[in-house]
Amino acid sequence: MSDVLVQSLQITALGMGLVFGAIIVLWLMMIFLTAISADKKERTSTLPEPAPAMEIDFKAQAAAIAVAMALADQEACEAHALPTPPTAIVSAWQLGMRTRLLAQKGNFRRR
Repeated sequence: MSDVLVQSLQITALGMGLVFGAIIVLWLMMIFLTAISADKKERTSTLPEPAPAMEIDFKAQAAAIAVAMALADQEACEAHALPTPPTAIVSAWQLGMRTRLLAQKGNFRRR
């Protein structure tokens, strides 16, 4: 009987070792691939930076366009309130709980 237990523990240890070994190999591969594909620092270019006023104008234009699109989308949307469901709809959980309570009180008839 102890041989069976020892063999089952060995199989379990081998399986867990393979799983954790595979996880570690994948983790090391991810580190290696991110190290290879990482963007290297680019050399500084000699081009002058754009004026800050131009960036503010582009940001203001982008904000105005976003607001206009949001307003147009809101007007086009035909949202309406959902009607409340009738009270006759009972979930399966509620039905099971009510049936159990009725059975406990003795008012339950079995067919």
